[in-house]
Amino acid sequence: MDIFAAGVADNLFSAAYNQSANMDTLANQALSGGINKYMTKDYEGAANDFTRAFGLSPYSSFAFDATKFASMAYQALGKPGKAIQAYERAIQINPMDDRLQLEMGNLLFGQERYGEAIEAYEEAVRLYDDSTNRFSLGQGYLKTKRFNDAENQFSKIIQMGGEGARNGFFGMGQTYREQARYNDAIAQFERAMSKDRKFYKAYAEMGYTYADAGMLDKAEAVKAELAQKDPGAANTLNNYIGKMTPPKIMLAYADSTFKYMIPRSPITAMDDYLANAGSKKTVMMKFQFDKEMDRESVEHIFNWQIGRSTESAPGMRYNHGTPIPETEIELQRFPIDVYYDADRMMATLRFNIVQNDEGTGTLDPSHIVFSFNGKDVDGNTMDVHHDQFMGFSGSF
Repeated sequence: MDIFAAGVADNLFSAAYNQSANMDTLANQALSGGINKYMTKDYEGAANDFTRAFGLSPYSSFAFDATKFASMAYQALGKPGKAIQAYERAIQINPMDDRLQLEMGNLLFGQERYGEAIEAYEEAVRLYDDSTNRFSLGQGYLKTKRFNDAENQFSKIIQMGGEGARNGFFGMGQTYREQARYNDAIAQFERAMSKDRKFYKAYAEMGYTYADAGMLDKAEAVKAELAQKDPGAANTLNNYIGKMTPPKIMLAYADSTFKYMIPRSPITAMDDYLANAGSKKTVMMKFQFDKEMDRESVEHIFNWQIGRSTESAPGMRYNHGTPIPETEIELQRFPIDVYYDADRMMATLRFNIVQNDEGTGTLDPSHIVFSFNGKDVDGNTMDVHHDQFMGFSGSF
């Protein structure tokens, strides 16, 4: 009887093994079919095949891939809820697989659901304490400005040593950068680079940090070196440097009706109409910026000032520093209005010139200074060396 029972058990085990093997085969076929459909952008069919592959063999070696691919297909379909459900279903069946928690955390992170992402990362670390899981958790803390918690995670990664230490230094640098501790951040990125000289992502972050700190020349140097090693990173850094670079007044247009190049002369040189005592003439100046400006800032008249030069450099002083005659008129301090042409990055100011009661008014247009203290679209204030324009010297 015992021999017969043992034979039955063997037969049952063999049948179960064969059935499991058959299910694995079917699941693998569904997985392969899903990959083919995904490659041809049949995301609906791919999602169905990946889901079927997981359902047929949820404990197989490729169950994780089936779940990840199903989530990717649902994301391509614009169904983020379904993408998350794919991981939730897999986690219910394989609760000890840290990879599922990590991937779900990444998905939630991408959807800016940072609190939920952190929970998934924390569970991944609990299941398997390695540098990859801790780095992701640190990134979650960093995104939610939990700087002490982030620093703690990156510090533990560094303590683990090995190849993962470079990511610990990298994350530490990111944490310091977010806190505007720029010198500390740069030191950490340098340590990350010392672990891996081809870790160009750390080098790019160092460039961003230099730009944040206003050290644009050093940021440019990083960009130049990256251009030879990682052109994509160099291009991204270049765009960031552009965002962080203060705007400049580049020039005034020659077709401005205020004749800003002429020296002191009767104001009738502006327009014959001004020969009449007490007459008033509206003129305009057109200025070119070197980058896109904030329209509201440019068109706010009190961000502009018009007045006589008080510069002390040779030739820069109003009327070349000679006594100003009683016939000299004063221009209004602020323009009447300002119009900003975003396509041309050009501002047009209108203001009045008013003749005196005797009709003898004089003016030194070449030493009239136009100043602007507004911002560009990225919120940068003006370059202090190029926020003024004077006909005699140009932008300064």
